[in-house]
Amino acid sequence: MLEPSKQHIIDQTAAFVREKFLGEGSGHDWEHIRRVWQTTRALAHDTTGANVYVAELGALLHDVADWKFHGGDEEAGPRAARTWLTSLHVEEEAIQRVEAIIREISFKGLGVATPMSTVEGELVQDADRLDAIGAIGVARAFAYGGHKGRPLHDPAIPPVQHDSFEAYKTNTAPTINHFYEKLLHLHERLNTPAARSAAVSRQAFLEHFLAQFLREWSGEDLPPVEPV
Repeated sequence: MLEPSKQHIIDQTAAFVREKFLGEGSGHDWEHIRRVWQTTRALAHDTTGANVYVAELGALLHDVADWKFHGGDEEAGPRAARTWLTSLHVEEEAIQRVEAIIREISFKGLGVATPMSTVEGELVQDADRLDAIGAIGVARAFAYGGHKGRPLHDPAIPPVQHDSFEAYKTNTAPTINHFYEKLLHLHERLNTPAARSAAVSRQAFLEHFLAQFLREWSGEDLPPVEPV
C-alpha cells in the first residue's frame, strides 16, 4: 500500500486524466487508460522490485499526449507528464522515470525493437499491449481506424513490416492490415510471465476473429454464387 501523500498524487492524477479523456472516441479513452492502470497494478503483484508508485503514474499518463494525436511529436507526452507532475511537486527522479516510460512504451513497427529501461516500464508496456489484443483490442482497432477515416480492409493493399518508426508513423493502411503489422505480434513481445499467461486466450480470440472476418469478407461461409 502506498503512503498517503503518494496515494493522493495517484488519485489526483487519475481524476485529471479521467476528465481529459472521458468520452474520447479513438479507443485511447479514459476506459483504456483505466484498464492499463489496473492491469499494471495486477502485474506488479507478481513482479519483485517494482516501484508501484512510478508504475501507476506511468500507466495513468502513458497516453496523456500521444504522438499519434500531436503531429507525430514523440516528446509531447513526456512534456505533458512533466508539466502535470511538477504542478503536484512530484520528486524529480519519479518524473524522469515516468517520462522514460512514456517515451519508450510505444510500438514502433515490426522491425523496430522497443525495450523498456525499467521494470516499471515493462509492467506498463505489458498492460498497454494486453489491451490491444483480445476482444477489446479488436474493438479499439476499429474505433481508431474509424477515427482516422480508414477503410476496414482492402485486399489490394498488402501489410508491410515497417523497419523504422518514421515509416510506421506515416502508415495509413486499412484497419485489417494493423492486425498483421502489429496486433498479432504483441504477445511475442510481452515482458512478464503474468502478461504472457493473460495473453493466451486473448491471442486465440484475435486469431479467430481475423479468420472469421476474412471468411465473411470473401463469402467463403456462404453457398456458391456467380461472382459480382
